[in-house]
Amino acid sequence: MATQEETFKKIVAHCKEYGFVFPSSEIYDGLGAVYDYGQNGVELKNNIKQYWWQSMTLLHENIVGIDASIFMHPTTWKASGHVDAFNDPLIDNKDSKKRYRADVLIEDQLGKIEEKIQKEVDKAKKRFGESFDEAMFRQTNPRVLEYQAKWDNLHERYSKAMNDMDLEALKQIILDEEIVCPISGTRNWTDVRQFNLMFATEMGSTADGTMKIYLRPETAQGIFVNFLNVQKTGRMKIPFGIAQIGKAFRNEIVARQFVFRMREFEQMEMQFFVRPGEEMQWFEHWKQFRMKWHKALGLGDEKYRYHDHEKLAHYANAATDIEFLMPFGFKEVEGIHSRTDFDLSQHAKFSGKKIEYFDPDLNKSYTPYVIETSIGVDRMFLSIMCSAYKEEQLEGGDVRVVLNLPAVLAPVKACVMPLVKKDGLPEKAREVMDLLKFDFKTTYDEKDSIGKRYRRQDAIGTPFCITVDHDTLNDNAVTVRYRDTMTQDRVKIEDLHDLIAKAVDMKHLFRKIVAE
Repeated sequence: MATQEETFKKIVAHCKEYGFVFPSSEIYDGLGAVYDYGQNGVELKNNIKQYWWQSMTLLHENIVGIDASIFMHPTTWKASGHVDAFNDPLIDNKDSKKRYRADVLIEDQLGKIEEKIQKEVDKAKKRFGESFDEAMFRQTNPRVLEYQAKWDNLHERYSKAMNDMDLEALKQIILDEEIVCPISGTRNWTDVRQFNLMFATEMGSTADGTMKIYLRPETAQGIFVNFLNVQKTGRMKIPFGIAQIGKAFRNEIVARQFVFRMREFEQMEMQFFVRPGEEMQWFEHWKQFRMKWHKALGLGDEKYRYHDHEKLAHYANAATDIEFLMPFGFKEVEGIHSRTDFDLSQHAKFSGKKIEYFDPDLNKSYTPYVIETSIGVDRMFLSIMCSAYKEEQLEGGDVRVVLNLPAVLAPVKACVMPLVKKDGLPEKAREVMDLLKFDFKTTYDEKDSIGKRYRRQDAIGTPFCITVDHDTLNDNAVTVRYRDTMTQDRVKIEDLHDLIAKAVDMKHLFRKIVAE
């Protein structure tokens, strides 16, 4: 049985081997924490974006989209707080010369204590079998209680230090917990310092006429500065939302876990503008809706959970994450935040422009409050790949590697294969291709044995393989082989379109989300 770490390594290797994700600039030995999406990866990624975009703009008549530029006036980032407050607490080990995020070191330490508790629970579960009462065991076992007390104490100190952004307290925790550098194994630490995560560049053509600007670290501000433009030109009535998909850039020091934390990444964000005082009910609404959106994909309800923030950002009055069970534990894929009126008020203050909404029902103007839903496309991509990757033991000792991707997201929907490269079968297969290719991403494959071709398609997650054989020329039917079950059906060529459409049409997911 492979460990989770080994499985994750296999997934990363699989992504490269089958054209999903490549290290960026690989011929020049790559660039740290920057990746390129290959021919299958970009299709999967585009399908994820399409699923999100349509669920926002088709299912809600009060949500519209924009595409704001990556470069923004530098005062934008003063107003948003990013120039002064967009920092990570960093600490260096003097022996290895490696730099770490202090908060990540402490969170890893908390994770180690949780693992010890889980180990005790697992041992007891094995010992007591069916009659095991886990809740009672956690409340009464002396060793578990000792670990839990240790965890509570550390967590309390850590939360206080992070909320106060007390850098000395963070260092003290690292010293007290005897946390060592994973590389040097020593506790020879520097002080904790703040490091701004924004990439800066210059705009302008002459040395003295340049302006320092930033690559945007998030896509939300492009929505806020366009609030009035969209509201007036679209004659939008509150409550309404503005959605956007776009690239963002962060100079992450601890970029790790493949595409989970990168320096260049893509976000899908929707800012929903509401009346002050109604934000909490909308916060709850979007929490529920976004969870339904995730679960509709059928990756397994037990793989999702909410995680409420204890340390709220300076602009928020409520925040929760939707976490997904990755091979390296539950990790955030989406955040839902109640941002109050912070953003619009700040931009009004810094720009000197009045940014308000006149509410005809209340007959008064006010600065709207905002509920944000923000999801990382790359994290979503990774959660789907991790969930879909399977190694199946077949009869006869063979192993097949298959991606059980949701059919709606699969990069290729169908592969058409002539059984042999002669007797008019390739020509007939091309006819079938021409019937399907306008509606579905369809590929053609005539190389190698049919078994090898099936394996290739399994590895990229193609839901349907369509084989044209000698009987096809007489009965106008083909053999359809289903990826997940490997079962085969004889299907009339004229029925193929409906068969595939039924499985890959996003409408079915949207109905599921709305019906619940």
